[in-house]
Amino acid sequence: MDTATATAIVAEESARFLRALRRTDLERVVPSTPGWSAADLAWHLAEVQWFWGAVVADLLDDVEPLVEPERPTSDRELLATVARRSADLVTALERRDGSEACWSWFEGGGHVGWVARRQAHEAIIHRVDAELVAGAPVSDVAPAVAADGIDELLRDMIATPSWASFHPDGTAVRVDATDTGDSWVLGFGRFTGTSPATGERYDQDVARVLEDAEDVVVGTTISGAAWDLDRWLWGRGPADPLRLGGDASVAFRLRAIAEVE
Repeated sequence: MDTATATAIVAEESARFLRALRRTDLERVVPSTPGWSAADLAWHLAEVQWFWGAVVADLLDDVEPLVEPERPTSDRELLATVARRSADLVTALERRDGSEACWSWFEGGGHVGWVARRQAHEAIIHRVDAELVAGAPVSDVAPAVAADGIDELLRDMIATPSWASFHPDGTAVRVDATDTGDSWVLGFGRFTGTSPATGERYDQDVARVLEDAEDVVVGTTISGAAWDLDRWLWGRGPADPLRLGGDASVAFRLRAIAEVE
């Protein structure tokens, strides 16, 4: 996804997000993010877009000096803040070239284009949250955009860092987007290691994309339209439209690893 396309998606999906929340009581619980109210959802997106807007606007390489803004106390000001933060992020992205360097938590990121793509999918998924809490029909996205969302989730969001050790357990799954022809094979295992930045020790179940999967024995497949797959992997859609082949518990193991707020 190029930066201009991603930026346009940020603008469009943020506007849909606001339209949905303006139609609902902000005290309602968001069904796809238990423990969050609609107001919490609104503030989450406002915080995220403020943060990345600041990173891109000044091409920051260090985010420690950033001071998080205070949450508005009224619903009206909260939604107005979301609108401002979305506009600021879009403006920052429009003024920069995708190749320009900036801070990122992801080792494969570190440039404006990565931020634009990440924020496009952030806005899409939280727009789904907003429509769900509002009781509105969930709007579709283009199959190619949904497939890009799957790719970003599987390659970036659940990727293991270079300092980690990956211990495969021999289990693999293939994810097939039937309407775009895209396919991903992932191997399961344990991720262990200590973060050099925080000193935190990790030992957890992971799955990672296998770039050379010709000789991999795949016992489980998950197939369906890209948008159905994208929403299901993010925990925003049901498994009903998908076809699960082989061991269904392996499919849901991937689903548990992939779920991100």
